[in-house]
Amino acid sequence: MKKAAVFFADGFEEVEALTQVDLLRRAGIETVMVSIHDRAVVKGAHGIEINTDSLFDQKVLRDFDAVILPGGMPGTTGLENCMELKSLILDFNKSGRLIAAICAAPMVLGKLGILKGKKACSYPGFEKYLDGAEVIYQNVVKDGNIITSRGVGTAIDFAYTIIASLESESSAKEVIESIVYES
Repeated sequence: MKKAAVFFADGFEEVEALTQVDLLRRAGIETVMVSIHDRAVVKGAHGIEINTDSLFDQKVLRDFDAVILPGGMPGTTGLENCMELKSLILDFNKSGRLIAAICAAPMVLGKLGILKGKKACSYPGFEKYLDGAEVIYQNVVKDGNIITSRGVGTAIDFAYTIIASLESESSAKEVIESIVYES
């Protein structure tokens, strides 16, 4: 079974984070909500509190197949300031494992230098942080092991691309059809 970790920092965008958790779990992907704080409860950008599954444990997470960064502010800044998360992302990139970021969160990848020479997208106004990337204005952009997406309105398409990458296109279609989504 594939394993994905969705990272939560205070100020995360609720729809972007929870859509990934929900749809990946429907696809049979073991999806763990991970707090970057020293507490399990994390508060979203719109005041919704989430009780995450786990606190950050880099040793355990090294065995995962994907890391997923939701956007939102100041959640993205929290992710960017988490040294352990940045180290994990660099390890994932080095080994070619899946890294996915939506909305403002591709900024974290850009600042780490892992978007150089890749196609990527982000929330409007955050393109300047996609250092070295070819900015593409599509809902979701996949280039190699990196998936980026633009925001709340693209969260389902983002999940689809993650599921298709970790499982299969048919698995992704099955999940999308089960929620009566038409793109």
